[in-house]
Amino acid sequence: MKPISSGKRNCSIKLKLTLWFTSFMALTAALCLGLILLVSGQVAENEAFQILSLTVRNNLPEVSMENGTLNISPDFQFYSNDVYFLIYGQNGAVLSGQTPPSFPVEAPLENGVSKFVSGTDGSTDYYVLDFWIPSGWENGLWLRGVLRSPDGGQMTNNIITIFTIVLPFIILLAAAGGWLIARRALAPISRIADVAESISAGQDLSLRTGIPEGNDEVGRLAGSFDRMSARLEQSFEAEKQFTSDASHELRTPTAVILAQCSYARKHGESIEDYEEAISVIHRQAEKMSLLISRLLDITRLDLGTQKLKIEETDLSEMARVLCEEQDTGGRGITLEYEIEDGIVIPADPFLLSRVIVNLLENGRKYGKENGHIRLRLFRQDREAVLTVADDGIGIAPENQEKIWQRFYQVNPSRGEGSGLGLGLSMVRQIVSLHGGQISVESRPGQGSTFTVRLPQAENPAKQDTFL
Repeated sequence: MKPISSGKRNCSIKLKLTLWFTSFMALTAALCLGLILLVSGQVAENEAFQILSLTVRNNLPEVSMENGTLNISPDFQFYSNDVYFLIYGQNGAVLSGQTPPSFPVEAPLENGVSKFVSGTDGSTDYYVLDFWIPSGWENGLWLRGVLRSPDGGQMTNNIITIFTIVLPFIILLAAAGGWLIARRALAPISRIADVAESISAGQDLSLRTGIPEGNDEVGRLAGSFDRMSARLEQSFEAEKQFTSDASHELRTPTAVILAQCSYARKHGESIEDYEEAISVIHRQAEKMSLLISRLLDITRLDLGTQKLKIEETDLSEMARVLCEEQDTGGRGITLEYEIEDGIVIPADPFLLSRVIVNLLENGRKYGKENGHIRLRLFRQDREAVLTVADDGIGIAPENQEKIWQRFYQVNPSRGEGSGLGLGLSMVRQIVSLHGGQISVESRPGQGSTFTVRLPQAENPAKQDTFL
């Protein structure tokens, strides 16, 4: 059953995030509306009391009573800043003033107290502030300020009307912004999903997300995905290469073995015939075994599963011992070496020894008979430099890059003695794993010189390392 892509789901993550963000913004707007209504009512009430208090206090000096007679200054205003003023006698009777509509003039008088009084019509409310103006010890009068309460219902309606007009735009803007943010945030994940589906459908492991790796979670995910894809591609390519190489190179020895078996069965008449057939079969089987072993080694190096045991290695002592072991005198070739003492580098001794052995074997195979192989080891510019030179057949300039390819042989006509064509490919891989370089200088008919450069910089890892 084919999985449904994220783009075809009834409710995608982008939609969920957008809905959540929009709902959150709508809820926030509603809470803001309630808070504004609450605060606006309190602010209006406080402002009304402040206006009432300030206006009454400004008018207070303009009223007095002398010898039982009410004196009102010409500057006194019975209506100012929407405040109505009433003057009461000591007994609570209204002496003068302008009474607001539906205001209960018999409301109790309280000196210096701001209070809230409901109108007689039940629909109008008032803010009231009273002050006692004494005259002598016992006589005096009351000054009352009355301010009609602001129409809270109208204010509320105005605020709700404004929110009704503005809120839809806020929600639409929140939805659009949420969608764009979700789309931008999830675009890399969609890209990763598309690449994964393309790889699954087409088996093309070379595809990558192309997303720059960053410090955020999505960037790290994309980087991990690309590295995983590269690792898988490397593994599959190594498997394909191994299968191709093995099937190609095992074909000849297998055919020889089958031919010898068929010949011995049909034409074998003596023990010598069978011994010769068995000898051929044995040589071909050994070649097949060596080939498989070398192919497995190269595949492990390709996959990075070959375990490097990095340690301080005395390259001078290693080269000296290997030269003594490899100086077999085969084909009459003389091995000469010049080794500088005390060259120590961080390396895997086993793999590095194979580099030296393979170069010496290569020189003996392709050097001229009764010729010479010269090995030199010395320091140069914080590097250990190893050269192996022969005076053999040499390599044409157009073929010097091909010698690093698997199964390539400079002179395949040598037959059994020409090797598998895997030695130099493995040498280059091992040198590369150690952070070094290998090169060749050669002239046809004059021989070849292989130069290996390995860093002597201190390696912090005196331990097992997986590549």
